[in-house]
Formats: sequence, C-alpha cells, structure tokens
Amino acid sequence: MAEKKKREIHKRVEECIHCNACKRKCKFLTKYDICIGDTEKLRELAYHCYLCGECTRVCPKGIDGREIILDFRKEQVKEGKYGLKQRGYSGILLEKKNYLFKNHRKAKGAKTVFFPGCNFPAYYPKTLEKLLSIFKKAGIPPFYDCCGKPVLELGLKAEANAIFRRLNQRFQEFGIEEIVLACPNCYYHFGNQLNVKITTVYEKLKELGVGKKVEGAYSCFYPCPDREDKVWMEGLSHFISGEISEKKNLQCCGMGGCAFVQEAELSREMAKSTQGGEKPLISYCSTCIGQFSKEGNQEAEHFLPLILETGEKADYSHSFWNRFKHKFY
Repeated sequence: MAEKKKREIHKRVEECIHCNACKRKCKFLTKYDICIGDTEKLRELAYHCYLCGECTRVCPKGIDGREIILDFRKEQVKEGKYGLKQRGYSGILLEKKNYLFKNHRKAKGAKTVFFPGCNFPAYYPKTLEKLLSIFKKAGIPPFYDCCGKPVLELGLKAEANAIFRRLNQRFQEFGIEEIVLACPNCYYHFGNQLNVKITTVYEKLKELGVGKKVEGAYSCFYPCPDREDKVWMEGLSHFISGEISEKKNLQCCGMGGCAFVQEAELSREMAKSTQGGEKPLISYCSTCIGQFSKEGNQEAEHFLPLILETGEKADYSHSFWNRFKHKFY
C-alpha cells in the first residue's frame, strides 16, 4: 500500500501556544483541565493518556503529543528499580512480554503465515476458524504471537525491541517471507521493524478471490493509528458496496495506551458513547468492537464476519479462553 505524505510533526512542546485545541478533542485533557503544553502535570499523568494521537492531529504547531507522553513513560521506566513505577499492569506484562499464548508449530517451512494478533482470536473465534480454513487451502498456516505494542506503550522500549528481535529471528529460522495481519495496531506498530513483507488480511482475501461485499449503510470508526491515512480502507474498498461514512467525535474506544488501567470510568464512557447512532457502527479493529460491545453496543460490527458471512458478534465473555486454546492447536 502506498503511504500518504504526513504533515510535519515534532516534539518541541515549548512551541505550545496554549490554544486548547487539543483539550477540546481529548476527554483525558479535558478531565484534568490541561493541554499538551502543561508538561509537568502531563508527566504526572503520563499513564492516564490514551495515546490516540488526536492532540497531534489538531495541534496548529504540529506538536506530537503522543510521542511526548511516550517519552515521559520511558523516563519513568528508567527511574523504576524493577521496571514500571506505575502499578496495575502486571497482568498485561505477564501475557504480552513473552506472549503467553504464542504458538508457531504449524508455521515452519511456510513462506507466508497468518499473524492474527491477540484480540481478533479473543473476540472472533468462529470467524478466525473460517479464516484458518481458507488460508490452510492456500498453504498459509497460523503464527500466534503478540506484536508487543502494549509493552512499548507502557514505556518498556528495551522489552519491545526484544520482541522485534525474537520475531525476526523466528521468521528467519522458519524461512517466512510474508505475514498476513488481521490487526491495524500490529500493522502500524511493526512499521519497518520486521524483515518480512506485511500484507493485510483484506489484501490477501482479495488475492485469493474470497469474500462477500459488505452492503448497507454503516458508520465506520477508524482505529487510532489508521485514522489519518486510512491505509487499511484501501484494501477494504474491494469488499464495500454499501455506504460507509466516518464516525465523528469519538476519540478512542477506551483501550488505547493501556490508559483503561488508570481511567476505567473514562474508558467506559468513551465506549458507551457509541450507542444510539442513526447507522450501526462498524470497524476493522477487533479491540474497538470488542470494547464497544462489552459496554452495551451490541449492534457494533467487525468487517471480517460480514465479508466471510459468519454472522459473528464480538465474544468478549470468553476472550481469555478463545486465546488460550490456540496455544495448543
């Protein structure tokens, strides 16, 4: 996919003019009555930020608030004797640092593998099984692992880099040249860190000639990393014959940046705000739809169950088991 040219962004926070454009777009900044230029307060609240990038998108000075917050988190990691100073993330790190449910057994010797990530298997087990069946016929086995994005977003840069090295080493050992991704967060987190070709699941389904077109009218919630360039929508366009409009005035699903640990009530508020729209909500991020469904929006849809005609809604009640079982496939 061709990348679009981005406007210049930087981390020179001293250029903040305190216009409060960022605060008007961010529930976190609004709650604490601060803007991205209030660095001392932001440093204290670094783990309350959703890292959604909305502040950067609206800043007239091009200040990259997300990267500033990430730097604050990395500083706190350096200060902590045993890693994170902040508490409440032990469960996330237990699962993600050396992915608890990783399984590479069927991938050895394959040129192309399917990398479903963490939350798509958690929320869409039936649709995953159909994808596995389709890819098996094409000689594409699954490769169960975590991209490491939550680890990096907690400020653990060394640990996140170790995940990149581990994945690259395994890809080289197995002779893997291409990975097919179901998650836009994995896609943007990997960036150019991997020594393999990266393909979206929608591009691969189109290549295989599989999938039904999505009909009807939907309001699409674009996941935070893809909101500006909408790169994933380029691959999805082949499967859309209905009317897709952008869901406006919704900052984040509530799961971004692991901020839900510190801001549980605010995260629920964000997810609940998706209810009651004129058109049903749709997205290509399983984390987002899982969160919306969990907080009451039972009409929220993921593109893949529609394209593959499984009729599946997000199964948030069994998310742990849905991931766990693939460790032994």
